[in-house]
Amino acid sequence: MNAPIVVDSVTALRAQVRDWRQAGLKVAMVPTMGALHDGHISLVRIALERAERCVVSIFVNPAQFAPTEDLDKYPRQLTRDLDRLQDAGAHLAFTPGVSEMYPAGFATKISVGGPSRGLETDFRPSFFDGVATVVAKLFLQAAPDCAVFGEKDYQQLCVVRQLSRDLDLPVKIVGAPTVRDAHGLAMSSRNAYLGATELEIARKLNVILRGTAAALSAGTDEAGATEDAAQALVSAGFQKVDYVAARASVTLGPWQRGRDGRLLAAAWLGTTRLIDNVEIPFA
Repeated sequence: MNAPIVVDSVTALRAQVRDWRQAGLKVAMVPTMGALHDGHISLVRIALERAERCVVSIFVNPAQFAPTEDLDKYPRQLTRDLDRLQDAGAHLAFTPGVSEMYPAGFATKISVGGPSRGLETDFRPSFFDGVATVVAKLFLQAAPDCAVFGEKDYQQLCVVRQLSRDLDLPVKIVGAPTVRDAHGLAMSSRNAYLGATELEIARKLNVILRGTAAALSAGTDEAGATEDAAQALVSAGFQKVDYVAARASVTLGPWQRGRDGRLLAAAWLGTTRLIDNVEIPFA
C-alpha cells in the first residue's frame, strides 16, 4: 500500500480534502492521540468501508489532560504509527503541533453537559471540555462525511454524538466495537505502561464487568451488584476503583431494567488508570 500523505497544517489538510471533494470522493476521519494499536486500526478499516478516503489525526491534546495527569509521558511513536497507517490503507495523517491547534491567543472552549456528567467528569473535570473542543476543531478542519470512534471510550463516544447533534455538525458519528486481546483486555495505548503481573490483573476487569452485567440482567440489585464488582476488582489486585456504574446506553442517565444499558468502570493499577465498559444484556 502507498504511504499516507502526512500534513501538519490546517491549510494543507483542507487543500487535500478539497481535491478529494472535487473528485467526488467521500472522506472519513479517525481522531487519535497516536500510539496506535489494533483497536485504532480497526477504526481505520471501518472508515474505509464508509468512504473512499480516510484521514487519521494524530495529536496528543493537552486540553484534555489535567496538570496531574500523564501528558508528558503519554506514548509518542509517530514513525511506527505511520507504518501502521500505511499497512491499514489510510490516505492521510494529520499531525499538527500544539501551536497549530492552539495558536497564541487561543481563548475558546466548548463546554458540554448531558452524557458528560458524572463518571469520568467526577475524576477528570476538564476532560470532556478538552475533548469536545479538539473534536469540533478537527471536524471543522477536515470536514469529513463521517468519523469513527471506539466504544471502549464509551462516555466519550456519547459526548461526541451529543456535540454533533447540538451544534448541527454535518458529520455522521460511527461507533466501533471494542477490540480486545485474547484474554479480553480492551486495547489501550496506556496498556504499554503495564508489566506482566499488572497485565494479568488488568485482564480480570472485563471478566468482572461481564459477570456483573449478567447479574444485573438477571435481576440483582444495582447498588449491590456494582459495589460487589468494585470489591472484586480490589480483591483481584486493582489498587483503587474510581467507579463501577450502570447507565442508560444513549444518555448515560440512570439505567432502568429492561432498557438498553452499559456498565462502565475505571480502576487503577499502580499509576495506570484503565477504563472499560460492557453492554447490559436484556433479561
